Amino acid sequence: MQTATGPFDVKITPEEEPNRAEDSTLGRMKLDKQFHGDLEAVGKGTMLTAMTDLKGSAAYVAIERVTGTLHGHRGSFALAHKGTMTRGAQELTIQVVPDSGTGELQGLSGTMKINIIEGKHFYEFEYQLAPQR
Repeated sequence: MQTATGPFDVKITPEEEPNRAEDSTLGRMKLDKQFHGDLEAVGKGTMLTAMTDLKGSAAYVAIERVTGTLHGHRGSFALAHKGTMTRGAQELTIQVVPDSGTGELQGLSGTMKINIIEGKHFYEFEYQLAPQR
């Protein structure tokens, strides 16, 4: 496994009005990211959210297409996000969608972690590139 790290900028824009129910709100957001560092790329995606009336409890899922270079390898790949928060305790999984790699990123697999430090976003991407056929 190899590791890529760096900062990223993210813009999250609502795609529609939130759907409010008695005790939860469902939302649909557009993701626009710019990755820097070992991954120089643009990320575009859609995120679905569920927020509860209990502060600190929520969930989201997202699919994101990342296009650019990873340690000098050019191509694109998709990421699948699943995040939950239970009364403030967070659990997040971000995984490369199997067989989604294109160009020099064909055969890419791996997982990404996100850290937010003083309001700034950072990624840690552990990945493996299968040998090209």
